[in-house]
Amino acid sequence: MKLLFSRSPALSGGLILLSFLFIFSSLFHLLPRPDGPVPAFFPAAGPVPATVVLDPGHGGEDGGASAQDGTKESGINLEISLRLQDMLYLMGQPAILTRRSDAALGDPELETIRQRKASDIRRRVELVNSTPGAVLVSIHQNSLPSSPVTRGAQVFWNRQAGGQDLAEAMQSALNEVVNAGNAKRAREMDSTVYLMRHAEVPAALAECGFLSNREEAALLQTADHQREIAAAVAAGILRYLREEIR
Repeated sequence: MKLLFSRSPALSGGLILLSFLFIFSSLFHLLPRPDGPVPAFFPAAGPVPATVVLDPGHGGEDGGASAQDGTKESGINLEISLRLQDMLYLMGQPAILTRRSDAALGDPELETIRQRKASDIRRRVELVNSTPGAVLVSIHQNSLPSSPVTRGAQVFWNRQAGGQDLAEAMQSALNEVVNAGNAKRAREMDSTVYLMRHAEVPAALAECGFLSNREEAALLQTADHQREIAAAVAAGILRYLREEIR
């Protein structure tokens, strides 16, 4: 596992930890998941430097992007995020979610969908910025109907210190695990994304695949591929956090 946290750009040796996370999370995910914090099976050595805030994008009446079969992004985002939380806890890393069900965080009393969506995203930002030592990882799915062959996972960073390092660590792991022959580069998120612009902590947004690609959309709905994505993202997060405390 030590090789995972080397300073080389590629996560050489990281596939050992990825395999560990994949196998154990497969069993862990079958257990009833409590509503509260999940206990750490393997507590991290020394002080834990951060709480990872996992944000499954969209939710409730805001389903996000859609696959050709009608599958909504929001449900896939949630499944990956729940698996990711399990994996981080297995490694002793605290992680919380902005939502744990197919529900939005916005005020349901507001009149319009636009108002409720604005309320939802503001509450996510408030949760992130009020969490001591937070690191934000937002999980999404991409869509590009004009190019149905486009596929692959790509990560974006915000402008806070550490955001780029976090995104690049996640991207490196995703390239190894799910982007075979289709490596992508992490990029800075444009300023139109409210959550990333207003998060006052290191933040990375992972577009885990393209729902506009029929084959990848089908893959994204499988438990095995969701675990592969979660394991890669977890490995990137852990590498980043270990580098931060050196």
